[in-house]
Amino acid sequence: MIVLKLGGSVVTEKDRDETVDGAALDRAASAVATARASGAVDDLVVVHGGGSFGHPHAETWGASTTDGVHDVDGVTAIHGAMTTLNRFVLRALQDADVPAVPVHPFSAAHRDRDGALSLPSGQVGTLLDEGFVPVLHGDLVAHAGEGATVLSGDEIVTSLAASLDADRVGVCSTVPGVLDADDGVVDEIRRFDDVADVLGGSAATDVSGGMAGKVRELLALGAPASVFDLDALPAFLDGDQPGTTVHGDGSGTAVDGGH
Repeated sequence: MIVLKLGGSVVTEKDRDETVDGAALDRAASAVATARASGAVDDLVVVHGGGSFGHPHAETWGASTTDGVHDVDGVTAIHGAMTTLNRFVLRALQDADVPAVPVHPFSAAHRDRDGALSLPSGQVGTLLDEGFVPVLHGDLVAHAGEGATVLSGDEIVTSLAASLDADRVGVCSTVPGVLDADDGVVDEIRRFDDVADVLGGSAATDVSGGMAGKVRELLALGAPASVFDLDALPAFLDGDQPGTTVHGDGSGTAVDGGH
């Protein structure tokens, strides 16, 4: 069972509001379809980021993973942008004969007052059992005391990977892996402190932490995860570990105590 994250920077043009990168999205959908047809992939959950759809609206309304919004117009704008992008992703996958169906986190998940996430996986597991490919996305989430806060695609990935006991996790980004100070790919990461100096935020608007946020979330897993670019997606789906391998300790939190 694979949980695959398609980064918002992959499926959208992040410097142009609400603009899909159609060519990249079609390539991703084709890779998924090919892997399923060949038998390389059986059960697959896809999670996509917000890119130029969710992030600009979240910034406008002051929503982040910790700061919430109570204004119904803000909730509608942010969640609506994400469901619009989700429809584009679904259409690309369905056009490639992938049986993709939507699962909207805003309708299922919540955080308590301490920020702890509850994201039930029963629906996703049942859809997998019935032969579907569930497609989730970064979204808002009900948050006790905060209204609605941002739920990043990366946090969805780690939550589902743990609850569904995923065999493999992949994060497809616009870079070939986590890059060092010389733009070389870091082969593996075991501690956030080892790469903290070279991890910065996204150049475009990103309210969920950029690459640093991805690495923190992946370090929470109890199994290795791969970070790679779109060119390497077919290799990952075929069973390889391209790009950077992030080794979590299975504690549920990043090993330096963050996030």
